[in-house]
Amino acid sequence: MLFKLSLKNIGKSIKDYAIYFFTLILGVAIFYVFNAIDDQTVMMNVSSSTYEIIKLLVSILSGVSVFVSFILAFLIIYASRFLIKRRNKEFGIYLTLGMSKRKISLILFFETLMIGIASLIVGLVVGFLLSQLMSIVVANMFEADLTKFKFIFSTGACVKTLMYFGIMYFVVMIFNTINVGKCKLIDLMQANKKTEKIKLKNPIVCTIIFIISCITLGIAYYQVTGGVNNLFNNNFNENSIYILIILGAVSTFFLFWSLSGLLLKIVISLKKVYYKGLNSFTLRQFSSKINTMIFSMTIICLMLFITICVLSSALSMKNSLNKNFIDFSPRDIEFSKSCNVNQEESDITDIQKENLKLSIEEVFKKFGFDFNSNLKNIVKFSLYYDDNVTLKSTLGSYFEIANKQYPFLNYSDYIILIKNSDYNNIADSFHLEKVKLEDNEYVVVGNYSSIINIKNEALERNTKITINQKDYYPKYKKAINGFYEMGSQETEVGFIVLPDNVLKDEQKIRNQIIADYNGNPDDIESIINSITKSNQFYIDYGISVDTKKDIREASIGLGAVVTFLGLYLGIIFLISCAAILALKELSESSDNVEKFKMLRRIGVDEAMINKALFRQIGIFFMFPLILASIHSVFGIMFCNNILKTVGVSFKLSSIIITAMFIILIYGGYFFVTYLCSKNIIKENN
Repeated sequence: MLFKLSLKNIGKSIKDYAIYFFTLILGVAIFYVFNAIDDQTVMMNVSSSTYEIIKLLVSILSGVSVFVSFILAFLIIYASRFLIKRRNKEFGIYLTLGMSKRKISLILFFETLMIGIASLIVGLVVGFLLSQLMSIVVANMFEADLTKFKFIFSTGACVKTLMYFGIMYFVVMIFNTINVGKCKLIDLMQANKKTEKIKLKNPIVCTIIFIISCITLGIAYYQVTGGVNNLFNNNFNENSIYILIILGAVSTFFLFWSLSGLLLKIVISLKKVYYKGLNSFTLRQFSSKINTMIFSMTIICLMLFITICVLSSALSMKNSLNKNFIDFSPRDIEFSKSCNVNQEESDITDIQKENLKLSIEEVFKKFGFDFNSNLKNIVKFSLYYDDNVTLKSTLGSYFEIANKQYPFLNYSDYIILIKNSDYNNIADSFHLEKVKLEDNEYVVVGNYSSIINIKNEALERNTKITINQKDYYPKYKKAINGFYEMGSQETEVGFIVLPDNVLKDEQKIRNQIIADYNGNPDDIESIINSITKSNQFYIDYGISVDTKKDIREASIGLGAVVTFLGLYLGIIFLISCAAILALKELSESSDNVEKFKMLRRIGVDEAMINKALFRQIGIFFMFPLILASIHSVFGIMFCNNILKTVGVSFKLSSIIITAMFIILIYGGYFFVTYLCSKNIIKENN
C-alpha cells in the first residue's frame, strides 16, 4: 500500500520533481560520460605514448570523480529538502489521520528509490549517447583513427555510476528519515504560512558597507592582477593568496547584503518606478526572503566565478598548446648527449665509460643506423658553460633589484653558452634571426617572457660578462627571440651567444643534433624507437631522443587533460549552482502561492502575474551572475598572467565557448524554473 501511495505521489507531484529529476539525469549522464573515456578509446588506433596519456587522464578523472560525487551528494540532499518542504502540509495531514512517522519515512524511501532508479536508467541512456559524441571529441583531440568506431557501453563506468549514486541515494534516505523524525505537526500544518518579516535596512549602514566592500574588492582585484611577480615578492608571503580569496568571498557576501538594502531603498524612493505595475510586489517579495538568500547567492556567485575561470583557462590552454607546437618543433627529430658525466663514479662500468666517449653518430652506427642515409638537413652544435657566467653575474647592477622582486629564482644557475656559428646554423634550421658578433660582443636569446624581461633590464644597463679574464658587452639592449631545443611552449629562459674563439672544448656540457627524416617517417622512427626503447640505452650512452611526434603527442595530451578536467568540474559546478538557485526559487514560489491567489482576487490579470514572477526569478538568477562576471574579468586576467609564464595566452574563442555553456545550462535552468514556478502558483487557482 505504501509503495502504491508513493507511486501515486510521484505522479501527482511530477511538476515538483521536474527540476530534481532533470538534475539527477544530468548528474548521472555527465558522471558516466567522463568515467567512460577509457573504454571509448579502446577502439582507437593510437600510439603507445598517446595511450599512456589517456590512461593518465582516466586516472585523474577517476580521482576527480570522488570530489564530484561529494558535490552531487550535497546537491541531491539539498534538492530532497526542497521536496520535503514542498509537501509539509501533506505530511501534516498524514499525521493528523494517524499515520506514523515511520510510515511517512517509508513513503519517502520508496519515492527516493523509484526516482533514483528512474534517474539512473534515463541518465545512463543519455550518458551512453553522449559518450559516443565524447568518443569523437577525444579522437579528434588526439587525432586518432576512428575507422573502427562502434557504439560501446562502458560496463566499468556503469558500475561506478551505480555504486556512487547508490551511496548518494542511501545518504538521502537517511537524511529524509532524520528530517521526518524531527517534524512537529503544528510546524507542518503552518509551514506555508510562515514568512520572514520585511525589514528595511538602514541605508546609511548599507552605503558604508557597500563602499567598504567595493574598496576591499578593488584591493583584491589590484593584487591578483599584479600577476605572478606579486605572488612571490617580499611583501607578498605564501599565505597572501589565501587571504585574498577569503577577502574576496567576505566582500562578496557583504556586497550582496548592502545591495539588497540599497536597491530596495532607491527603488522605493523612485515612486514612478516603485508603483508601476507589480514592481512594489516584486521588490517586497525580494526583500522578504533576502536574509536567507544572501549566503546562498554568495556561494552561487563564487561557484559561477570558479566555473568561468576554470572553463576559459582550460580551453585557452588547449588551443595555445596545439598552436605553439607548430612554431617550436620545426624539425623531425632531436638528439642530445651529455658530455659532463662523472666517469669516476663507482657504479659506472668500464664498458659504459668507453661508450660515453662515443659521438651520437658512432653510438647509432653500432646499432646499424646510419645518419647520412636516414636523416637530412642535419645540424650539429654544442652547448657550453662557464663557472663565472651565472644568472647573478649576467644581471650585473640589476641583481639587487631582481633579487627583491623575484627571490624565488636560483641566481647561482649557470647560463647556457653557444658559439656564434653554431647558433646561426640553428637559426637557419629553425627560421630564426641570425647574429654577427664582434670579438667583444654577446647576444642573449630566449622566449620565456617572465625571465627574459629580467634579462632585458640588465641588457639596458650594458651589463658585461667576463670569460677567461676578458670582458664582453651586449650587442643589443634586448634579448632576441629564439631557442635551441624543440618543445611545445616558450620555455627558453635565455642563453648567450658568444664569438667562436671564446668557448673551449673543456667547457662543453652537451652535444646536440637536429634533423629531418630522409624517407618514410614511420619506418625511420620505428628503427630509432627499437634502439632507444630501453631505459638502459640512456644509462649506457647518455643519449636522449625527442621527436616531433613525441612532443606533439605530449602537447596534445596535456591539452586534453586540462580540457577534460576543466569541462568536468566546470559543468558540474555550473549545474550545481543553477540547480541550487532553481530549487530555492521553487521553494519560494511554493511558499507564496497564497500571495499570488490574493493578487488574482483583487483583479490582477495572469499576464502581469507572470511578468512579476519572471522579474522576481530573473533578479535572483542575474544578481550572482553579474557579480561573478565582474570577478571573472579580474580572475581571467590573473589566470592569464599565470598561463603566460608557460607560454599560454587567453583566447577570445575560449571565453565565447564558456559564455555559451553558461547560457545553455544556467539559462536553461532559469527558463525551467520560471515554467515550474508558474505551474506551482496556479495550483488550486
